[in-house]
Amino acid sequence: MSFSVQKSLKTSLKSSWTILKLIVPIYILADVLFYYNLLSHITFIFKPLVSLLGLPQEAALAIVSGLFLNLYAAIAFAAPLGLDAKEWTVLALFLGIAHALIVETEIMKRLGLSRIYSILLRLSVGLLVGGLTSKLPQSWFSSEIFKETITPEHPVYQSLFDLLQNSLYESLSLSLKVIALVTLLIFFLDFIKSLPIIEKHSHKVNSGFSITVGVILGITYGAGILISEYEKGVLQKKEILFIGTYLMIAHAIIEDTLLFVIFGANPWLIVGLRLAFATLIAYLIVKYSKFT
Repeated sequence: MSFSVQKSLKTSLKSSWTILKLIVPIYILADVLFYYNLLSHITFIFKPLVSLLGLPQEAALAIVSGLFLNLYAAIAFAAPLGLDAKEWTVLALFLGIAHALIVETEIMKRLGLSRIYSILLRLSVGLLVGGLTSKLPQSWFSSEIFKETITPEHPVYQSLFDLLQNSLYESLSLSLKVIALVTLLIFFLDFIKSLPIIEKHSHKVNSGFSITVGVILGITYGAGILISEYEKGVLQKKEILFIGTYLMIAHAIIEDTLLFVIFGANPWLIVGLRLAFATLIAYLIVKYSKFT
């Protein structure tokens, strides 16, 4: 598969339209809910979860939409909340590990990993890593590198019309920033996928290569190149368990991280913690699991 600028541009335009359709209405909805103080009536159910992560109660909608939809939906709900750099980092870690549970759990199921295992692993590790990060000193998140963010504060609106007007402007501004980032990523990832080494190993893989691809490109691609090998019985259960566990904790490490860095999240903590916990937990689970 050769690299095609036209194909990448077409993909980016399609993704841009999807982002616009998703972010703009959800951003406005989040602002309206906040304006009428309706979030307090919706999010109390998830108070224990957000409390464990050290996040404000209003962030519950961002967490739920991230868990069941994707990171763009989560960002659209979180952007109007005025989160600081530390809170964005915690949110990035939890949702980076546990987003899009339904879709990605089914991908792991194709590799022979049970749905219960996948869901419990990602939720528990996400809570563990996010919770630990919330206990870190605030000074770790206030370096000059992350000082300037685009996280909006909540202004005082004179009317609903003023809110809608400002919300539309902010949501479009956010969409353009995300679209610019995603377009660059699509071109970059399409170029990587066109490299001879990727094509060469797309049907013959090993654990190290599969993890590398998954960490960079995401669960869908990383696990996708493993499915045919798994179905042929080439890979051992031990290898599948290690690769699957690792990728569920640390996947799409570039794209996921950059989406939150826009708001001031600390990329070094996000990448470092996800890779460290992926390595540690995958090693421990494989070491103490029994294989028949």
